[in-house]
Amino acid sequence: MLAVRNVRKLYGADARAYLALDGIELQVAAGEFVCLVGPSGCGKSTLLNILAGFEAPSGGAVDFEGSPVRGAGKDRVMFFQDAGAALLPWLTVEENIRFALRVRKVPKVQWPATIDKYLAMVDLAEHRHKFPAELSGGMRQRLQIARALAVEPKVLLMDEPFGALDALTRRRMHGFLLDIWQRTGKTIVFVTHDIAEAVTLADRICVMSLGPGSRITHVLPVELSRPRDLSEPRAAALYKRVEALLA
Repeated sequence: MLAVRNVRKLYGADARAYLALDGIELQVAAGEFVCLVGPSGCGKSTLLNILAGFEAPSGGAVDFEGSPVRGAGKDRVMFFQDAGAALLPWLTVEENIRFALRVRKVPKVQWPATIDKYLAMVDLAEHRHKFPAELSGGMRQRLQIARALAVEPKVLLMDEPFGALDALTRRRMHGFLLDIWQRTGKTIVFVTHDIAEAVTLADRICVMSLGPGSRITHVLPVELSRPRDLSEPRAAALYKRVEALLA
């Protein structure tokens, strides 16, 4: 579904230019859950922005379903760590979803059923008249997910979406996201610096090197059944392997 071939990203044009990414190679299959893991500043978010079409690569190519990515598209939706900033604070839960449907030009006749469907899916139906400021951090992220799913994208691009949550809420969101993923069959590319999060969620873990000139150095399949227990020997061994690659 997504193919990244020899992608480079250079910021600036003079002697102080910074090469953020160099020679990125990645393929993501339909319905796959891929985690990008690397140290802070390695270019994970830059790569996600390129996949979303928010930034153009300086070299190489990105294809989505066989066609070049030349900008943002309705089939690829981006998630951010700060759901509060992504949501519209002057609109209620229901109105935030309605706004997305309007922007994506979904026929009005479909709005009520679509809103009901996705609010129920993320367990926010009873909170539909609240404003984002009245929701917990986890609830705001669930609303962000519902709003994205309502416009029926094929790919969810998630940039450390749970990084601002407390540990308990984060674990609950992992279970929630995996349930949504298994029910909808969406393709997910998920950026994190948390190794435990990647081991918990991913079908494959892509390890990125520290920049400048960051690249994907290792791609590790996660051949563990779900839900995953990180104390289980194979999960613990995978954690240690990723940790060693990042050292």
